[in-house]
Amino acid sequence: MASPSDPQLANRILRGLVFGLIAGAATIGLGKFAPGILTGAQTVATHVLEPIGQVFLRLLFFVIIPLVFASLASGVLQLGRPEKLGPLAGRTFLFFFLNMAIAVGLGLIVMNVVQPGDFISKETKEAVMATYGGAAQKHAANQQQAQANLSAMGIVEMFMPRNLFGAFVGNSRTSLGDVLPLIVFAILVGATGTRLAPDRQARLLAALDTVNDLMTGIVHFALRLAPYAVPAMIYSVVVRTGLDIILALGVFVLICVSVMAVHVFGTMSLWLRIWTSWQPRAYFAAIKDVVVTAFSTSSSAAALPAALQNATERLKVSPSTAGFVLPLGTTMNMSGTALYEGCVVLFVAQVFGVDLGVGQQVSLLLLSVLSAVAVAAIPGGSLPLIAGLLATFGIDPAGIGIILGVDRILDMCRTATNVACDVTTTVVVDELVKRSEGKAAAAAG
Repeated sequence: MASPSDPQLANRILRGLVFGLIAGAATIGLGKFAPGILTGAQTVATHVLEPIGQVFLRLLFFVIIPLVFASLASGVLQLGRPEKLGPLAGRTFLFFFLNMAIAVGLGLIVMNVVQPGDFISKETKEAVMATYGGAAQKHAANQQQAQANLSAMGIVEMFMPRNLFGAFVGNSRTSLGDVLPLIVFAILVGATGTRLAPDRQARLLAALDTVNDLMTGIVHFALRLAPYAVPAMIYSVVVRTGLDIILALGVFVLICVSVMAVHVFGTMSLWLRIWTSWQPRAYFAAIKDVVVTAFSTSSSAAALPAALQNATERLKVSPSTAGFVLPLGTTMNMSGTALYEGCVVLFVAQVFGVDLGVGQQVSLLLLSVLSAVAVAAIPGGSLPLIAGLLATFGIDPAGIGIILGVDRILDMCRTATNVACDVTTTVVVDELVKRSEGKAAAAAG
């Protein structure tokens, strides 16, 4: 059975991804001369290829709730003593904040230097707004709810709703529930479990590990579809979205993708060299299958099962650390999303001629980090919060329509950034925990 850590599988998924992109671009090119070909391809994409991709996605979504609960509760329980949770959690949240703050800072610096808003002509802006204005209004309508989530009471409600099961089960068949309350509950279960008698702890841990193994088995089934589902999804996105808007907003797209790449391969490489024994080249080769899964699904949650498997099998991260850091990172460590939110707000401000000073941009950095934590780990989850940020700085929230045409492609890039940084943070935290425990053992000996 295919495994997330199988290098051949990763190569097959990557080849499928490239094939889907090339085939989609070629179809759009043929559509310029024969519009019927593009129309037919869009129909096939909608009614055939998209469902194939959704089968793969839904298999991954099936396991998210039980896997997050079981892996996180098991990770806390394996720490053995509640007092060990403090140092692990402290390191984890510190690196989460540093990761997101550095990413947003890099994005804002480049946006100020290049000023991509000046590259968008008035005619292009009007054309884009006419195309995506309706969708922009829908996201802007959710801005009040998004802003409410940033208040003190909103944060309490975000993490600790009155109805726990209602929160993570969700209100409809078409959307995922909130994972943050489940994370809090899982930590409480794991921490309380450490106070049980040893034999009862062992039985609880065995039960949680059984759930983990079952969910991992389902992931293996899903990954057997990945080499076929990934090119189907990518092709569908390209032929239905088109390349015109991407070319029109190419400077903004190039900046976002470039800064994300600098953060992943630059910042994360420095972290690896400073705090671990990993060489960046070998490390990124080891996690490429997880990053490709994140890119193709545009969902950090969908990539979580593969990330957990990869971290413990290929990267040799302790199960307790991986089980604690990765589920938290899937929901809270959103460096790509935070970077993107900051860049979008500054970009739209530049297009509309709104000058944001240094103080406002520092506030934008902090709000981007905070709001990224509130983003659902699913495709397009950041759009309502971006609308809320625009309103916060006195910018028309409908301006989000300017970037909707390229959001799907950039969603894939920022999700890959999120997941790559999640795994890297996990490796760094695990290395620091092992060193700390080694020093403690040496001092005790």
